[in-house]
Amino acid sequence: MTTNIVHSPWRHRHARVIALHCSGAGASQWRHLAAALGSRYELLTPEHFGCGSAGPWTGEHAFTLADEAARTIALIEECEEKLHLIGHSYGGGVALNAAVARPGKIASVVLYKPTAFQLLHLMGDAGVSAYAEIANVAQRTSLGVLTGDYRGAVAGFVDYWNGAGTWDAMRPVLQGGLIRWCPKAPLDFRALMEEATPPDAYRSLAFPVLVLQGEHAPTPTRMISRFLGDLLANCQLIVVGGAGHMGPLTHAPEVSGLIVRHLVETRAHVGSTAVASVAANRHALGALPRTPSQIGDPTSLAAAEL
Repeated sequence: MTTNIVHSPWRHRHARVIALHCSGAGASQWRHLAAALGSRYELLTPEHFGCGSAGPWTGEHAFTLADEAARTIALIEECEEKLHLIGHSYGGGVALNAAVARPGKIASVVLYKPTAFQLLHLMGDAGVSAYAEIANVAQRTSLGVLTGDYRGAVAGFVDYWNGAGTWDAMRPVLQGGLIRWCPKAPLDFRALMEEATPPDAYRSLAFPVLVLQGEHAPTPTRMISRFLGDLLANCQLIVVGGAGHMGPLTHAPEVSGLIVRHLVETRAHVGSTAVASVAANRHALGALPRTPSQIGDPTSLAAAEL
């Protein structure tokens, strides 16, 4: 098993951060974050099955989110100190799975539009409608893979998450990378939609969580972000103005800045008796979205996915 890692030159001397990319992307998604973290943190960016260095899923059994999270959990277990988890979209679902599996090893979590689709079932009629919306996307994408129309499948996938015309505007080299990744898409959808972690497992997480939501988001992920903001005991929700699903790329300066601020604030309060009151205040403030200024070019997508 190969893990693609970006890190500072001073390994094992700084707080560890694990950043999990979205479906169809790779470790390079976090270049701006790596620059923003500098030498203060050790950044690890393991890649998912079907992307870059990780290779295809083994096919030994039905794929689950726990299978994807195993690589991240191994990195968590080898670290003596608590570490920070960051996840974007599908990577956010993987981060939640890993955090629930090893809560005592996590200092904090940052989630950008996590695709925890199983939570939609808990949101009444609106959640049922949102689940049906994403299930339709999953079905269309899976049918394209089944028939061999990878280009058509991933084009519809990209345009759903980023708006009509996004696929046609992408450079051929980026389209090619997503076409090669496309056979993994049905596995990602299934793993997310059939994730069995109960809500109480998320509710019991005590460490600070920052949920970031792009201002322009499809209904399912918008609902999930807000639901987690209420469900998690120590959570702040921030809406990134002007950003869509691919905010970590299209709005990298703002998103990276918010992540770094979260890590610094968390580190400043580790071991402090003020943690409980800080958590309560942040959770209360999370209901009031804070919108950073707009920046970035939405056509600069390096991937466009779950």
